[in-house]
Amino acid sequence: MPVNPDQFKSALGRWGSGVAVVTTRDAAGAPVGLTASSFSSLSLHPPLVLFCLALDSTGRDAFVAAPGFLVHLLAEGQQALSQRFAAKGGDKFAGLRYEEGDHGPLLPSCLAALECRTRAQHPGGDHIIMVGEVEQVRLGEGEPLLYFQGRYRRLG
Repeated sequence: MPVNPDQFKSALGRWGSGVAVVTTRDAAGAPVGLTASSFSSLSLHPPLVLFCLALDSTGRDAFVAAPGFLVHLLAEGQQALSQRFAAKGGDKFAGLRYEEGDHGPLLPSCLAALECRTRAQHPGGDHIIMVGEVEQVRLGEGEPLLYFQGRYRRLG
């Protein structure tokens, strides 16, 4: 029996998670970013992480071609940053302060930022599974921004 897509989405919405923004640069050097709803650690030795990139994402071509990317784990109070990068189209970096990382824009005040070299890309249904080897870790302070059943949440 096929799974009902709405029921599947509803079930997955019951999985609470942190919020990640992934950034890189396109072939022309322009910054590209998106909010990734599916991010995970993969391996400790070597240090690998993954995120899933929708085939219809406006940033798909940039991420697929880039030698690397940065994963930003958002802190409580960074909902606006999450929403900015989740929006379709537009210049997500307009008026935004950021530094340059080895593989793209480095966003400020995150709980952690992982600079990754792209290690592999795998087909995954309507997504591409992007695997990165972590080359550098930057740690921040605070509590995590959480997402559960379509809303941002707090610890405790």
